[in-house]
Amino acid sequence: MILMIVVAIIGILAAIAIPQYQNYIAKSQVSRVMSEVGALKTAAETCLNDGIADTACEFGWTASNLIGAKELQGDKLVATFSTTATGTSTIAATFGGSAAQAIKGSTLTWTRFSETGTWVCSTTVATKYRPASCTASTATNPNAAGGGN
Repeated sequence: MILMIVVAIIGILAAIAIPQYQNYIAKSQVSRVMSEVGALKTAAETCLNDGIADTACEFGWTASNLIGAKELQGDKLVATFSTTATGTSTIAATFGGSAAQAIKGSTLTWTRFSETGTWVCSTTVATKYRPASCTASTATNPNAAGGGN
């Protein structure tokens, strides 16, 4: 009888704890990728300041299970750097590989607005997984009239 009560209590706790743990993992992975991809802003700025084309820009980063080489083959996270004709630059990453199922296929983008040199984070992950400083699903220039994150 006592064993059945203990098993029931463990079952109830597991039913609550497992989904919360999965949410925690997904949120921490988004924060981690935001930080890792955000670190590439320095290399991107160097390329922009030195007049190096975005296709020739080398980030010099090392592999991890969520982010790796400039463009990875397979199902790992892929990050790319590009600049538009207006001078707006982006570093975009797509979640894959070891990313939590809830965020696979979502994107995280750092956008640099050429007028101000300001970098803004945006992501398509669900709101509950977004870091506080990366809330918008599309970036807007915070220094432009009516702009904001």
